[in-house]
Amino acid sequence: MPVVVVESPAKAKTINKYLGPGFTVLASFGHVRDLPPKDGSVDPEHDFDMTWEVSPDSRKHVKAIADALADDNALILATDPDREGEAISWHLEETLRKRKSIRKDTPVSRVVFNAITKSAVTEAMKAPRQVDGPLVQAYLARRALDYLVGFNLSPVLWRKLPGAKSAGRVQSVCLRLIVEREMEIEAFRAREYWSVKALLETPRGQSFEARLTVLGGKKLDRFSLENTTAAEMAVQAIESRDLAVTSVEAKPASRNPSAPFMTSTLQQEASRKFGMGARQTMSAAQRLYEAGYITYMRTDGIDMAPEAVSAARDAIKERYGDRYVPASPRIYKNKAKNAQEAHECIRPTDMTKDAAALRIPDADQRKLYDLIWKRTLASQMESARLERTTVDIGSRDGQVELRATGQVVLFDGFIRVYEEGRDDTEDEDDKRLPQIAKDEAMKKLGVTPEQHFTQPPPRYTEATLVKRMEELGIGRPSTYASIVTTIQDREYVRKEGNRLFPEDKGRLVTAFLTNYFRRYVEYDFTAALEEELDDVSAGSRDYKEVLGQFWRDFSAAIAETSDLRIGEVLEKINEVLAPHLFPPREDGKDPRLCPNCEKGTLSMRTARSGGAFIGCSNYPECRYTRPFGPPSEADDPNAGGIPPEGKLLGEDQGDKIWAFKGRFGPYVQRGDATEENKKPPRQSIPREWPPEDVDLAQALKLLALPRLVGQHPEDGVNVWSTIGRYGPYLKHNEDTGRGGSTAPLPELDDVFTIGMNRAVELLAQKAASRGGRGAAAKPLREMGEHPSEGGAVSIMEGRYGPYVKWGKVNATLPKDTEPEQVTMEQAVELIAEKAAKKGTRKTATRKTAAKKPAAKPKAAKTTKTATKTKTAAAKASTAKTAKAKKAAKDDGED
Repeated sequence: MPVVVVESPAKAKTINKYLGPGFTVLASFGHVRDLPPKDGSVDPEHDFDMTWEVSPDSRKHVKAIADALADDNALILATDPDREGEAISWHLEETLRKRKSIRKDTPVSRVVFNAITKSAVTEAMKAPRQVDGPLVQAYLARRALDYLVGFNLSPVLWRKLPGAKSAGRVQSVCLRLIVEREMEIEAFRAREYWSVKALLETPRGQSFEARLTVLGGKKLDRFSLENTTAAEMAVQAIESRDLAVTSVEAKPASRNPSAPFMTSTLQQEASRKFGMGARQTMSAAQRLYEAGYITYMRTDGIDMAPEAVSAARDAIKERYGDRYVPASPRIYKNKAKNAQEAHECIRPTDMTKDAAALRIPDADQRKLYDLIWKRTLASQMESARLERTTVDIGSRDGQVELRATGQVVLFDGFIRVYEEGRDDTEDEDDKRLPQIAKDEAMKKLGVTPEQHFTQPPPRYTEATLVKRMEELGIGRPSTYASIVTTIQDREYVRKEGNRLFPEDKGRLVTAFLTNYFRRYVEYDFTAALEEELDDVSAGSRDYKEVLGQFWRDFSAAIAETSDLRIGEVLEKINEVLAPHLFPPREDGKDPRLCPNCEKGTLSMRTARSGGAFIGCSNYPECRYTRPFGPPSEADDPNAGGIPPEGKLLGEDQGDKIWAFKGRFGPYVQRGDATEENKKPPRQSIPREWPPEDVDLAQALKLLALPRLVGQHPEDGVNVWSTIGRYGPYLKHNEDTGRGGSTAPLPELDDVFTIGMNRAVELLAQKAASRGGRGAAAKPLREMGEHPSEGGAVSIMEGRYGPYVKWGKVNATLPKDTEPEQVTMEQAVELIAEKAAKKGTRKTATRKTAAKKPAAKPKAAKTTKTATKTKTAAAKASTAKTAKAKKAAKDDGED
């Protein structure tokens, strides 16, 4: 029996049902190999040689496939029909050949199908081919580029810009779009203008609205009525004249349907209509695909298979009648230069079944399928026929003229099924007009002036951001969701409502890159590189030539930054971000003049702990600081009752007790900072206490923290109460250092009053909730045994929301997914996705047998110590490089 390999167990289950008992269908659980997190995994010095490593999670899946091949000597690679799917097949074949699981007589073939239906799968099995070399090379080029950029550029950021997390090849360009749009909004200055509308009535008593277009015999433009005086004069001009219809013009028009969905348009429309993010959309689409309901969902193609076009036309005829079916099928042409992600649009596999017929239980999947089904049918329906009417109404002297526009739908056509969403407001042309005839007198029911202000460009939504990236040629269908999600996960961008706002750290990264690596965040450069990679996938360009050309210039740009001083970098960023950090002051003074000493200059500074703040150049004489970002009322040096030089509260045991306003909030301090005592005892003032009201007694209570509550009755270890970054809490450890267990305290006063009995109770409750000392955490829901691997599957309540637990694999539930609605199939999918990701190292079924080393008398102790030292160094190196490695993957495929 041939061994068929796909990515996921859900897909394997469906395909196994179609192929029957004559095939063994197994899942690879995504990629089985990746670049190890260390320098040199991509070696530019040796023709960009790439070192691959089978992940620990994938070893058992590879072994299962290898074991199956021992009995069934034929391998069929049936991964997804795009570049990433081709790469998964290539990795798997290479891995199996390396471990000699594929013999010389083992036939290896590649099959692709655009939909998981019985007909599509069985037909694909009749047309096997080899792994597509150019597509694999395009994958290798992208993977190497993302690795080289992330692994080399991110460390530069960490050294020169403390607090920055990473920089990715496409991620950074996407972030630049959002930051520059925000800068446009901040630089925008609104301009006032007025419009005048009149509510008119026909002789038949029907009313409609018309806007003023001509005044004083001159055509008005947008800013002709600049203020309320001009608007009132226009109102008087209309009210003082009789009006009659001067012309009525009705023109026939038609509207054609939109093309079927591809990846980017599906993400945009799901965002407009349902507010779904790009990742949420692709997750729901993935499950619809694996269930066999839709074709492959990562594609930049908009054409449809001939048999699908015929099926759509038949479904339209059956549901809506012959007049909704155009005389000939509609043909849509791809705009993409090289639409190789997949060859067909996203469409239903069965045109006759709507969402109600399929009874899809998941709400997101149901909404998305309904959207795809309607868009697909509409794309093959007759055009809508309209009549657009323009009515001009004027005075006899020609001094005043108004215009009303509207339309009448003569035949709804495709609109009966589906109409594309809009990013802008509704057009006035959509309004209906009553029956109006030329020369008819119009009665004035009211004339209304309306004030307007020009609006800044809107902030991006995920939909408009994807649209803009597509217009610029940045990114590809398989990367849109991961790119948009990554910049939010990195906290460079936040999402409020449906809009994307740049965070200050995102501005910092963009300012740094646009000044020192401008070429690599230019839209044209990134788009041109994408086209070169498309040429590689088409087989017309060598991928190592593309890598060599890129690396030659990029490595030189990296080298040029080695001599940059942090002070020089910060001053450059001060200049770039000056409109944001130092906006004009109301008193007209220099925005960068220190508001405290009025001598020093404000500038961005960095702390050893990472992160940025605004400080005075006159330090240490002036200690004024404020958080990074624009100033607020709270940044006034006189706010909060604590001057920048500090407030003396009194003395205790010969020490002065101070209150200061620090970068992270107000705090109290014992004694003065000196050369011998640079860090005197300090404690933050709790939020519950107004800083201006803190007295000596309260300060001494704070400086006495942490407070020893006593020894825990079970183990005799100290229990302390104190105040931390997130509020009052208990800690159970031997001393006041790190380690041990903690538990939050309900009230601030508990820090100073709590006794041992209550402390033990709170620690036990926290231990139980975390599954530590005490009772194990109870699952929200027990799902049963894993259907293929065994082991209990449960849904647990976590710190960041509910998650699926299977052994040591914890997979967070998607947003808006209720625990009681999760099926076992969905749970297994989430587990598989989590296990396939880098970083998930162990599963419940993994067992590690420890081998006892041979005894080595005398030298054993020395060897053990040396091994520990070597292991510690290796761990430190791995921790350092893993950070860069993660950055290198940020722009990778989903």
